[in-house]
Amino acid sequence: MVKIARTPKAKRPKPDLVTEFIPDDPLGPPVVGELAPPPRLTFQDEAAGIYLYQAESLEFLDRIVAKHPEGVFDAIFADPPYFLSNGGITCRNGRMVRVDKGEWDKSRGSELNHEFNVEWLRRCQRVLKPNGTIWVTGTQHVIFSVGYAMQQLGFKLLNDITWEKPNPPPNLSCRYFTHSTETVLWAAKSEKSRHTFHYALMREHGGGKQMKSVWRMMAPAKAEKRHGKHPTQKPLALVERCLLSSTDEGALVLDPFNGSGTTAVACARIRRRCVAVEMDATYLKTAQNRVTEVFEQHKLIP
Repeated sequence: MVKIARTPKAKRPKPDLVTEFIPDDPLGPPVVGELAPPPRLTFQDEAAGIYLYQAESLEFLDRIVAKHPEGVFDAIFADPPYFLSNGGITCRNGRMVRVDKGEWDKSRGSELNHEFNVEWLRRCQRVLKPNGTIWVTGTQHVIFSVGYAMQQLGFKLLNDITWEKPNPPPNLSCRYFTHSTETVLWAAKSEKSRHTFHYALMREHGGGKQMKSVWRMMAPAKAEKRHGKHPTQKPLALVERCLLSSTDEGALVLDPFNGSGTTAVACARIRRRCVAVEMDATYLKTAQNRVTEVFEQHKLIP
């Protein structure tokens, strides 16, 4: 049995997500083969407040902005494209493989990549509540653009977390240091935001000491990929720590690049509500299976 420490419950009443966000065509399976299908709710659990949508992120965010101009989310966890899929190679299970992940991850040049980062971050900023915060992951290929975009948009940068991987793949060219870290930027909506931070809980998780900004965590275990694999999947422990530290129980979380559903799974486990968006039908099915497993094994939730 997994024991997860509790955090305070949110005091604000929860919005009626079903009537606010659901498209005209209600709950249905993911659509296969469409590059950018119209927003479609593919999974919901009203009791837990978990909603999975098949949609193009920018369009979906625009819809939320139109309905909630003052913001509606307490927190956002975003794992955007790293723009790494340009013919490079890496080592996986002792074999040389290409790092191409798909069209969505291909670089369009530094200027267009940065323009994309500004646009999705601008929308995320607008859907955050005044005191809301956002977590964004990235490698050196994208994180500096993300950080600069945050400064341009007036976010308040709170921390840059270094996720250290103890078992990174070796550098095959032997011309660089082995890439063993990723950065997670944590920022508040604006300089005026009074963000949530559960200091005591993080100190408890840090063994009685102030938790530092370098987190040593393994990559996702095989158990986290038994329902399907995603090339940039983040460990459940990483997402849970981010959300436990910065949100109250019952808070509403958004993931605009949901992938295989780690944010939704984390929210189900630690009693947060979640709206998660993904275009790919295969990854949506994986996310649905992962979330359903949490509900079936409800003993994992304290």
